Amino acid sequence: MPNQPSQPNQITGNRRQFLKSSSFTIAGSTLASQVAMAAPSVHPTGNDLLRVGLIGCGGRGTGAATQALTADENVKLTAMGDMFQPRLESSLRSLKQRKEIANKIDVPEDRQFLGFDAYQQVIDSGVDVVLLATPPQFRPMHLKAAIDADKHVFAEKPVAVDTPGVLSVLETCAEAKRKRLSVVSGLCLRYDQGFQETVQRLHEGQAGEIHTVMANDYRGPIWVKPRQPGWTDMHWQMHNWYYFTWLSGDFNVEQHVHYLDIAAWILQGYPVKAIGMGGRQVRTDEVYGNIYDHHSVIYEYENGARIISSCRQQPGCKNEMGVVAQGTNGLSKLSHKETSIYGKNAWSFEGTAKNCYQVEHDELFAGIRNDQPLNNGQYMAQSTLLAIMGRMATYTGQEITWEQALTSKQDLSPKQYAWGDAPPIEIAQPGITKLT
Repeated sequence: MPNQPSQPNQITGNRRQFLKSSSFTIAGSTLASQVAMAAPSVHPTGNDLLRVGLIGCGGRGTGAATQALTADENVKLTAMGDMFQPRLESSLRSLKQRKEIANKIDVPEDRQFLGFDAYQQVIDSGVDVVLLATPPQFRPMHLKAAIDADKHVFAEKPVAVDTPGVLSVLETCAEAKRKRLSVVSGLCLRYDQGFQETVQRLHEGQAGEIHTVMANDYRGPIWVKPRQPGWTDMHWQMHNWYYFTWLSGDFNVEQHVHYLDIAAWILQGYPVKAIGMGGRQVRTDEVYGNIYDHHSVIYEYENGARIISSCRQQPGCKNEMGVVAQGTNGLSKLSHKETSIYGKNAWSFEGTAKNCYQVEHDELFAGIRNDQPLNNGQYMAQSTLLAIMGRMATYTGQEITWEQALTSKQDLSPKQYAWGDAPPIEIAQPGITKLT
């Protein structure tokens, strides 16, 4: 079993304490170091059947369900929830077609739930483990409901789209730790053996003192769902959730959080300020909602170290995704192509790492079985805030401090979750848009 990502300092309810808790050690930890929790387990372990509920039946949710059912011998998918029936039915059909897990699926019609309250119905259906794979806007609310109901959770990244959501997740994960409930994050690169071994060597000084980390996420365009007759504004935005900041957080939060998280992991903490720029150069049509198509942010640490973050979603351009860490005695490259260190102490991971999407579920279920629950809560919340901080910098054109990001009152939630009207489409304008 590869080393697991360790947890940062104890989460507290005080914002300034959270601000100061951003320096932590990751590499070289063991599973046992994560589980010093005193309350009794609320779930059976051993070989008892573990019932799984899926909330959010898109491509990522379907993948997470596949990995969960593969992770343990005695597990069944017993409930599913989504906003839209065709997506739920497509997901269920796809899962049943996988011979290796087909006998682990037991989701009759009365455990197929639809609508804004489907998440609660899944949670209340008798499941033990909940997979959260809806648009990020809903993650804080769904996570809290699951932990309140004593369920173990897999939570896809990111875990919020605004600061109030991040703070809610922190409080919920503290409660999960008290209850000895697992919360495993979809920031899957922390569960990749090549990334783990490389970061551990960087922490041991194999490239010297790391002073600059470049995090690049250059990729092409993604799907658009044309508006259909009869759709309300909320139907349209929910079908195209990726393009609306209130639902996705913008793509530097929804996608680029992976590499920002790795950068923070390497630097063993979070920055004190950020400044950047971004905009809509290609995705200018109203079908693309109000998110940007490029962001470039420089994050600065108290000791002068920097993260240089760039992300782009534009067609016809060179794609590149990964992290380069520059140290005083060498540099390191971390991506799906390689995990290596160059320089005086050159090294390259040459093993065959197991799929990290699978490993995170393997470890989730192993922790439940062994009564050693994992809790990735603090780093998944802090790295989400790191990405939100970058968005604040690009949207406003101002320098944003970590404390400003942490104390922001901006709540992107709609007035109500209901079909009909949706939040207005307001496109941020640097120099005009204000930080709230």
